[in-house]
Amino acid sequence: MQDHKDAPSHHLVFAERYAAGKERRRFVPRESLAEFSPVERDPTAILAATDEGRVASLLPIRYERMAQSSFAFLRGAASIMAEDLAALPTPGLSTQSCGDCHLMNFGALLSSEGNVLFDINDFDETLPNVDFTVDLRRLCASFAVAALDAGRSDKRARQAAERAARAYRQHMRGLSRLSPLKAWRDRIDLVHVADGLDERLARKLRGLVAATRPDREDDNFPHLESTPMGLRIEERPPLIYHIGNGGGAATRFDIPATFASCGATLTPEVVALLRRYALTDTAFKVVGIGSVGTFCAIGLFATADDEPLFLQLKEARPSVLARLAPEAAAQWKDAEGKRVVHGQRVMQASTDLFLGWAKDESTGRHFYVRHLKNRRLGSVAELFEEHALDDYAALCGRVLARAHARSADPAIICGYMGKSGAFDDAMASFAMLYAARNTCDHAEFLAWRARAKDESEGSDKGR
Repeated sequence: MQDHKDAPSHHLVFAERYAAGKERRRFVPRESLAEFSPVERDPTAILAATDEGRVASLLPIRYERMAQSSFAFLRGAASIMAEDLAALPTPGLSTQSCGDCHLMNFGALLSSEGNVLFDINDFDETLPNVDFTVDLRRLCASFAVAALDAGRSDKRARQAAERAARAYRQHMRGLSRLSPLKAWRDRIDLVHVADGLDERLARKLRGLVAATRPDREDDNFPHLESTPMGLRIEERPPLIYHIGNGGGAATRFDIPATFASCGATLTPEVVALLRRYALTDTAFKVVGIGSVGTFCAIGLFATADDEPLFLQLKEARPSVLARLAPEAAAQWKDAEGKRVVHGQRVMQASTDLFLGWAKDESTGRHFYVRHLKNRRLGSVAELFEEHALDDYAALCGRVLARAHARSADPAIICGYMGKSGAFDDAMASFAMLYAARNTCDHAEFLAWRARAKDESEGSDKGR
């Protein structure tokens, strides 16, 4: 990755910082961001390398999910894309990076005040000191891939990618004119988003918002069942099961002890809140696509009146962006859970009260804990994908700009992007090129799986 000198001091006035960003175009012209010449690499080998340390019995679920479509493959292939992005030039404008910024990694979040905000969901790959274009390239590419997967034309796919980049640029420009404090407080409320949509989509979105208000959180995920011993997490194998009923390697972990260790990193007021609950049940949970096979557990905390609270314990592995920012990655080498928590606190508009971290000394695994979301909160993307993909692209672009502006100087980034659509066009062109590459990688992945299946069946017949 091309590197340049550090950004100018924030003590410079807006015009000076904007000019400094514009100066970066001399080193990396905006038009050059459109270029993508694939490097020689084996996508299946990169994926296989990330299997190390995962629960082996769950890997078939991971690969089955990735096989479903080109977009599903992209979601699970953050490590492959990171390898590709590491070879590309950047303007050298660093920010806290999400690290896995695809369109399904956005959703509705309940703020501490009970407002339904739209924000980035997961930060497993987050890392500081990464160029802002890394997240934006993955976001734009995800829209191109998803649009093509849905049968849309190349023109429509490119349009969705361009819309995400344009919204990012325009929202960053607006933030650059605010004081740092006002920019930090910027948030995107889904109620206000609905006001700008056509009536049919607005009605659906308002219905989703109403269903996710705090007083409607009785629709918990996972489901609960009553037992003589009290509430218990309902099993749904192989995706949710109690330790001892499956998982093999997972039985080596003491989930209650790890939850307790994470509790030591919570703020005093949250610790006081948790004292009103008791951990009554735990279960192993298979999550996402890229995270399948990593250790994840859910803890059911309940009051004496059986009022439930779900917390999620999730393994934190080294970020796939380590190649792009090796010094930053080295700083978090012995604190991967803390890295995730730090990144989430920096980037999200309203941070989860229950964020904490721990390390299991017996295995060396790192973990972080967070509040498990109401299952209705993840359905925003599906709603927009069906009715208004371009509007959703713009919404995600705005959110990413807001998230980046909390750790970077918006004026410098704006100076580089400029006022015209040149930057947007470059991002859209890259997105289409990467979509083609992803299609090839997906096909190679399917062929790899087919060969592995044939070899396995042949081995079984020979016994």
